[in-house]
Amino acid sequence: MSEQEETMDAPDSPDCTTTVSAKKNGRTSLLDSGEDFEVLDEEDIDDDPPPLEDAGGGKGNTADESDKRNADTDPGPSGQVEEWLDVLGNDQLKKKVLVAGQGRDSRPQKGQNVKTNLRTYLKDGTLVEEQTGVTFTLGDSDVIQALDLTVQLMEMGEKALIQTDAKYAYGTRGSLDPEVPPDAELSLEVELLGATDALDLELLPPAEKIALASHKRERGNIHYQRGDYAFAVNSYSVALQITESSSKVDISPEEENELMDVKVKCLNNMAASQLKLDHYDAALKSCVAALAHQPDNIKALFRMGKVLALQGEYSEAIQTLRKALKLEPSNKTIHAELSKLVKKNSEQRGAEQAMYKKMLGNPTNSTSSTQKHRAKTSWGLSWKWLFGATAVAIGGVALSVVIAARN
Repeated sequence: MSEQEETMDAPDSPDCTTTVSAKKNGRTSLLDSGEDFEVLDEEDIDDDPPPLEDAGGGKGNTADESDKRNADTDPGPSGQVEEWLDVLGNDQLKKKVLVAGQGRDSRPQKGQNVKTNLRTYLKDGTLVEEQTGVTFTLGDSDVIQALDLTVQLMEMGEKALIQTDAKYAYGTRGSLDPEVPPDAELSLEVELLGATDALDLELLPPAEKIALASHKRERGNIHYQRGDYAFAVNSYSVALQITESSSKVDISPEEENELMDVKVKCLNNMAASQLKLDHYDAALKSCVAALAHQPDNIKALFRMGKVLALQGEYSEAIQTLRKALKLEPSNKTIHAELSKLVKKNSEQRGAEQAMYKKMLGNPTNSTSSTQKHRAKTSWGLSWKWLFGATAVAIGGVALSVVIAARN
């Protein structure tokens, strides 16, 4: 796929909402541009964000093998040691309390902002990064799934060791910041410091609301790049809720436009994720919503054309792509997609015509036979009229001769 086909939005923020010791390397990625990303390949989803839990996969090890692996991968933190809790029941995400907290009633709730200290280790015990004062919103997919799920089970003041499969960490692609190789199992040493209720969006200053929505959108872009499309949809949904929230504080026209720009980018990127999930109806709704705010948004038009084509609506798809091409005549991607759709539409029409002929019993031959029969019948009638007319004429002449003879 060309670079034009995979232009990305630019989240350059780390995995957590606030990180004190976030590392920056000089490498760039598809997330470093200022544009929202483009998706050119290629059921409705619920209004609620997709669940965080993914309990797929069976147990990979027996209990003895699991205990042995735990002993090998434990980076050796001090404190109380308890039994491992299999969080999802698939032996791929486990939690062990190192230092007990303040009781079950002190556990944070989904939607609250939590503050933690975090150490991340590879399976061999190599320290990846150490962060203090990391804050994020539970359930908003601000951090890796392993952390988002297990912190909800921690008590205030608790220290815990978390062991996770790559599936709930950085997946098959790994990460540049922090530097984690692909398919890496991780151990996380987490301390829960506090939890506070989420900010009141209605009272949030416009600049902070824009920054918060942009951050959630950037998190969605990171999930998209890792192939976690359901989590990307979740992050974009949260960002949209922020942009659509009412405000009790004054907001300038410039800030309104900036907030609207973030909203349209979220809708575009959500449509891209929904396309990857084969949620065509939902993707179409996202495109329509984006075009309602910006009717000439080329990316929304292009994506809408893609969705319509995937739904078999070739005529509407061609019309939509022609509109996009009119706005940007030099776009080779739109040219290529439009040419492909015109060809498909022509093939579909040819197939439909052949099917109709078959259903009607080869109407072409039938019509030809009818025309021949009519021509033959017409020729027969002409000769009959000619003979009749001749007979009448002869009879008239004979009658004239007889009358003349009598006279």
